[in-house]
Amino acid sequence: MLKLEARPQPSKVMSLGSPLIALALTVVLASLLFIALGKDPVRGLSIFFVEPLNGLRATAEVLLKATPLMLCALGLAVCYRANVWNIGAEGQFLLGAIAGGGVALWLTTHGVTGARGIYSPLVLLAGVVGGAAWAAVTAVLRDRFNASEILVSLMLVYVAQQLLNYLVFGPWKDPMGFNFPQTKTFDASTWLPQLLAGTRLHWGIVVALVMVVVFWVFLFRMFRGYQLQVGGLAPAAARYAGFSARKSLWTALLVSGGMAGLAGAMEAAGPLRQLTPHVSTGYGFTAIIVCFVGRLHPVGIVLSSVLLSMMLIGGELGQSRLGLPNALTGVFQGSLLFLLLACDTLITYRVRWRSAPRPVAPSAAPAAQQLKEAQP
Repeated sequence: MLKLEARPQPSKVMSLGSPLIALALTVVLASLLFIALGKDPVRGLSIFFVEPLNGLRATAEVLLKATPLMLCALGLAVCYRANVWNIGAEGQFLLGAIAGGGVALWLTTHGVTGARGIYSPLVLLAGVVGGAAWAAVTAVLRDRFNASEILVSLMLVYVAQQLLNYLVFGPWKDPMGFNFPQTKTFDASTWLPQLLAGTRLHWGIVVALVMVVVFWVFLFRMFRGYQLQVGGLAPAAARYAGFSARKSLWTALLVSGGMAGLAGAMEAAGPLRQLTPHVSTGYGFTAIIVCFVGRLHPVGIVLSSVLLSMMLIGGELGQSRLGLPNALTGVFQGSLLFLLLACDTLITYRVRWRSAPRPVAPSAAPAAQQLKEAQP
């Protein structure tokens, strides 16, 4: 029989290198899938990992998609280090888009105008509040009723999506939009300023990189971040030290929800400049993979967000140029996470082969002795 046996000391080198090993194995698996689909594997890998960085405009698109992934993953890293399993960043992203987009739409419909981008900070702040408020629903149910934050946060994703659908199909629908489910285009005063001329990349990427530094300082240089991580690694030790598990729960969820809401507001006021039912392409769920591939570290999250962004764009290019199915990108993302978890398991444990113990026949002597004693 196979059995996992804990290693005395997991290798730190292998722990740091496991994302690269998982990526290499994902590339091998991708090559096999391309062959099975009758496609040239070299061409397929080139579309996923080379074409997305072919030129300034292509690189700008990669960074554009990496921005919401980075922001969502930073917040999730705080949650997971605190042992709070927030799976609903997608819903918090949508509520941030609704809140930020609602402010932008109100300013637009009421004729409040100004210089280009002057009201964008107000839109982003509304997104942070909206995402944090949606995460607070999960915090309340976990804090007061001990509900599973995994199930609650996940189910709230679908509530958020239906709320967005109601708004863009109903009261917020553009009357001049030819019956498409979308709002009016926001006024230019609410747009995020453009960073590179001729591209869609906006200043949100700068905000995201600044937040990387802020979260690194919070997690590794501040006592509050230390409390969160101790509570996640050793809850009993945290209670003994007097750290509040309730405060950690609220801090982790509000920070995570606020960051996802910020990402949603950026998406609405950045490349889209309006609200549609498809304001998110699954950024909140993809950010979970980004978070773990980045080893729950802010610097690692930067690299992994770029990698997953390349996969997203590569999947779109693969559909148009090679006729690949849309689901292939999800297969690659899931394979990367699965292989990473497998590598981490083998780093922490070694596989041992042990023969099953043979059953020992019960001895008849004790039964005979009891029978003899029972006789008069």
